[in-house]
This record gives sequence, structure tokens and C-alpha cells, in this order.
Amino acid sequence: MTHTPKNVLIVGAGGVAQVVAHKCVQHADKFGGIHLASRTLDKCQAIIATLAQKNLPSDAITAHSVDALDVDALAELIRKIDAKIVINVGSSFINMSVMDACIATGAAYLDTAIHEDPNKVCETPPWYANHEWRKKDAFKAANTTAILGIGFDPGVVNAYARLGVDEFFDVGSVTDIDIIDINAGSHGQYFATNFNPEINFREFTGVVYSWQNSAWQTNQMFEIKRTDDLPEVGVQHSYLTGHDELHSLSKFLDVPNIRFWMGFGDHYINVFTVLKNLGLLSEKPVTLDDGREVVPLKLVKAVLPDPSSLAPNYTGKTCIGNKMRGKKDGKPSEIFVYNVVDHKAAHEEVGSQGISYTAGVPAVAAAILIADGVWDVGIMVNVEELDPKPLINLMNTMGLTTRIQDDNGDRLLEFS
Repeated sequence: MTHTPKNVLIVGAGGVAQVVAHKCVQHADKFGGIHLASRTLDKCQAIIATLAQKNLPSDAITAHSVDALDVDALAELIRKIDAKIVINVGSSFINMSVMDACIATGAAYLDTAIHEDPNKVCETPPWYANHEWRKKDAFKAANTTAILGIGFDPGVVNAYARLGVDEFFDVGSVTDIDIIDINAGSHGQYFATNFNPEINFREFTGVVYSWQNSAWQTNQMFEIKRTDDLPEVGVQHSYLTGHDELHSLSKFLDVPNIRFWMGFGDHYINVFTVLKNLGLLSEKPVTLDDGREVVPLKLVKAVLPDPSSLAPNYTGKTCIGNKMRGKKDGKPSEIFVYNVVDHKAAHEEVGSQGISYTAGVPAVAAAILIADGVWDVGIMVNVEELDPKPLINLMNTMGLTTRIQDDNGDRLLEFS
């Protein structure tokens, strides 16, 4: 396949953006110019400075200052640098404005998380229908590609789900997909979140939605627990949690039960519960005695460690994957498709911890697949609507290897 390098714009300047920047430079032959933009130019320049620490050329990326909520300003930047691919790894509050700028300019759009309305928590499912999917017709009319949720979860786990349904079970026989996200690492802090605290806490303060018996079921956070013995991280507890990927997988895969489970330690649960019960995780403003307004959640965010600061001291591993059940050759069958990342190894390679690594690498892999024309579909899609094999093969060469446990043992998953 003939490859024409395409200029890429990375929007955001947090831990995931740092991974994306490093991976884009590592694969610079797949791109033309590489650009990094955020409201704060200093944050972009700080990420660029980390390239030299990893023996990468610091002049490979150009930094820009832009307010991503200003559609006209962002579109102007996209045109100025002739970006053909935009990787949105900023706050999920900006998804819709970045989308509008891509529609206006014809640049392909990628993000790693579902859009959030700052004034709403846990909207009516499916969440994509409240925001992103409303832009489907506009992307189609513009013949412009948008790939939603191409981090790890959502993202790679969506590809795992598609792969399982298509390749490892009898047609129409899959009954259960359990997505399990375990971070068995330690950052050494009394309490911290692995990415933006404001986004992190919002996931856990509302209703827990899961897809069961082909319908939405509601539960409370930390109400339902499971225990698994997982590769490299051992016996781990996780809790039924609402999450992005359920809201597209329930639409695009004919599977009656799709659940998301996230691991939490007792200490995290205790601190979270106190903060929530005190009202400190509310997104609604409160009035102080002097008449000033403050949003409790933003205050908590301000006093917690910056997630990007956790990376140097992070130890341990993550294990994220899909346990899937159905029938193979008419007999009950179960598989586990998964990835393991070491926090220390991620930091040594790109200067970020493993959570950021798992989110950033797939976005760059998808950008390469768009640049190569493999995933440049000219419409808006979720990951499970695409062929997962090119993604898995490419990630295997980029630091995120996929393995499978089934009746044939535990092995690397790759496709010829």
C-alpha cells in the first residue's frame, strides 16, 4: 500500500498526550509534521522537552497554544498546519468542539473517552447518543473519518469484543462479555487518581449502568464485586462500574450481557466514600460565607497530586481484558483476551505511567491506520465497527501486546 505521510495535531497536554507525542515521534515516518496544542503553551513545551530525555529529537514536534473550546480558533490552527489527523487527548469536555473543527476542515478525528457535559453526571444511556452520535450525519456529509473511544477502555477492549464474537465462538452464541480493568500498581501517594480527578470521580458518583438481559440495569457503585485470578497480577477484586464502551457495544454487538469491572483497593473506596458523603465530589457549585462560589469537585482536584506527577515512582502492573463466554463447536467455551503493562517500563520508555500508556498507544496506532488508509473510512464509527486485526497486529509492535487464554493455553495473539 502506498503511504503518504499526513500531518497530525495532538490536542491536550496531560499524561496521555505525552505518550501520544512520544509514540508519534517514534513512528514519524508514518506522519508528516507533528504538532501539539493546548491552552497552556508551557505544558506543550514541557512534553516536547521530555523527548530529548528518551533520545528522541525534540524538534520533531511544534507546540501551539489554542483554546479547544473555540471551534473557529482550532479550525484555523488545523488549516494553518494542514493537519489531516487530529488526536484529541484533552479533557473529554472538549470532544464536541474538536469534532466541529474537524468537520469544518476535513481532518480525521480520534478521541479516547466519551464526551462529558460539565453540568451533568451519568446521563441517560446510551451516552454516545447524547452527544457524539449526533454528529454522524455531519461526518458522513464531509466524508471525514471519526473514530470514537480509541484508548484502551474504551477502545482496545471494543476491538477485543468484536474479535471474540467474530473469531472465537459460534455465530450468535456469545452470551457474556465482562471487561475487567485492574491496576495492580502503587504510586506511593496517600490518595491520588491515575488521570484527571474531575473526570475520574464523575464516573463513580452516579448510577452504575450495565447491559444485562439485553436491557440497561442500574446499580450503585461498589454494590457488586467479583474476584479473578489474572495473568501476572494474581487474585484481584473488581466492582461493577458504568463505563463508556458499554454504550456502543450494546448497540453494535448482539450480546445480551456486557459488563465493566474496575479494580479498587479498600483504601481508595474508604477515601472516596468519605469525600462523596461530605459532598466534596459534587459538580454543583456551593456558596461560601463570603459569597464566592466554588465547585467542590474542582477543589478536590486542585488539592490532589497531578496524575502526571505519579509516573516516576509508579511500580507494578496493569491487566486489562475481556472475559467472554459462548459456544465453540456447540460446546460451552470461555476466553480471556488481555494486555499487561508494567508501570516502570512505560515510564522508562515515554516518561508516563502505565495507565496513560495504555490509553495513548492505541490512539497513535489508529492514527497510523488512518494514515495508511486501512481505517480511513470517511464516516463516524466506534472501534467495534472496524476490523480489529490490523490494530492488534500493529499494537503488538508498539508496546501493547495482546494475549489470549483459551483451551489452547496462554499465547500471543497475532494474525497473518
